[in-house]
Amino acid sequence: MEELSHFINGKRVAGTSGQFADVMNPATGEVQAKVPLASPEELDAAVAAAAAAQPAWAATNPQRRARVLMEFVRLLNRDMDKLAEALSREHGKTLPDAKGDVVRGLEVVEFCIGAPHLLKGEFTDSAGPGIDMYSMRQALGVVAGITPFNFPAMIPMWKMAPALACGNAFILKPSERDPSVPLMLAELMTEAGLPDGLLQVINGDKGAVDAILDNDTIQAIGFVGSTPIAEYIYSRGCANGKRVQCFGGAKNHMIIMPDADLDQAADALVGAGYGAAGERCMAISVAVPVGEETADRLIEKLVPRVEALKVGPYTSGTDVDYGPVVTAAAKANIERLVQSGVDQGAKLVVDGRDFSLQGYENGFFVGPHLFDNVSKEMDIYRTEIFGPVLCTVRAKSYEEALGLAMDHEYGNGTAIFTRDGDAARDFANRINIGMVGINVPIPVPLAYHTFGGWKKSGFGDLNQHGPDAFRFYTRTKTVTARWPSGIKEGGEFSIPVME
Repeated sequence: MEELSHFINGKRVAGTSGQFADVMNPATGEVQAKVPLASPEELDAAVAAAAAAQPAWAATNPQRRARVLMEFVRLLNRDMDKLAEALSREHGKTLPDAKGDVVRGLEVVEFCIGAPHLLKGEFTDSAGPGIDMYSMRQALGVVAGITPFNFPAMIPMWKMAPALACGNAFILKPSERDPSVPLMLAELMTEAGLPDGLLQVINGDKGAVDAILDNDTIQAIGFVGSTPIAEYIYSRGCANGKRVQCFGGAKNHMIIMPDADLDQAADALVGAGYGAAGERCMAISVAVPVGEETADRLIEKLVPRVEALKVGPYTSGTDVDYGPVVTAAAKANIERLVQSGVDQGAKLVVDGRDFSLQGYENGFFVGPHLFDNVSKEMDIYRTEIFGPVLCTVRAKSYEEALGLAMDHEYGNGTAIFTRDGDAARDFANRINIGMVGINVPIPVPLAYHTFGGWKKSGFGDLNQHGPDAFRFYTRTKTVTARWPSGIKEGGEFSIPVME
């Protein structure tokens, strides 16, 4: 059985704690590798090495730092197939979806190549007699990212690329469920020319997370995961004086207006609701058709599409729609929530409870489920299921549909499908949710805009990637400089004011 490692000071390093976690093959239910779980002492040693390497990197010309990222992009494209296969093997995603995971991260790296421009400060000439003022953006030092299982390539790159471009050293604590791709990314970054010690990959569980939160050297932490853990990391990290951004759970609504193209809406719902087995924080998990006629027609179009979904391992080819969920525990939780929906009175119009895949009976496959007549008191509506389950909540009016999305505790993403520009504009302006799609089911912003949710989907005041990333990973220093000319007139003892 393969034994994985950490990545410290430019090379793979075996764990010394003696503790390991199993890395599963979700398609077969078999253990395919074990990954070491770092002790607090291992984490602290990696941080100390990163701190020693960081000052020279921060003093490096930003353009030269960007050139490392340029080469990293080339290497990512070179090894795309290898990265996607490793990702699919541990996560269960289809190969096309795994490549999309890598490409979405790559796009943020491409944006970060523009770091020299994004790190420019401001300058004011002659702010006073002989006085100039200017600001500088400077690296924080050592920063860390705690990233989830569902995007093991994309989210590590969303965190580490801007952090490194800004001149920081970066500690990555990836999910222990699918750690191979983060280790491969670190190797590629070293091959691209990143000096040793600036990117450390430390595998671990809650013990490693707490060590990151309590380490005095680490100045900032970025996290993506569930809301309860996001709240924990945010509160403890902030209490320790760190800059923290945490992104949590979601329950993304898609409103379907009576004038929408229902074929387009149905296709969008199937892709956004069931892609990656629903294990996406931007998945559409609630369809909200407006009006009974709209709802009846939508369900009529959804049922055959959902029933036709092809579920299987990534090795079955590119026509597989989605694969297994990540663990047996995740599968059991989805099945529990589906049963609660039935018990609480929702109508299960596509029932995937008896799904079984021949030859993969021990895998973590979950059949597609479609609920109708869901109410907002039900567990399947209130809870993030994180599985291939789409809930339909019928609304009598646009205002009722808008209120459903606005009243939910999560505020990550939402969408509206309509041909009415006035309704779309009103929706975009009024909705209290961070990312909005208009006839776009998964409104993930491109790399040069920022990604972030509202309410209990996001904690902190700066988002991921885009310009916010450069604000998050730097501090602003403002300098007031005076170069006196003429005869000195002695000291001034009153506070200076503008003349």
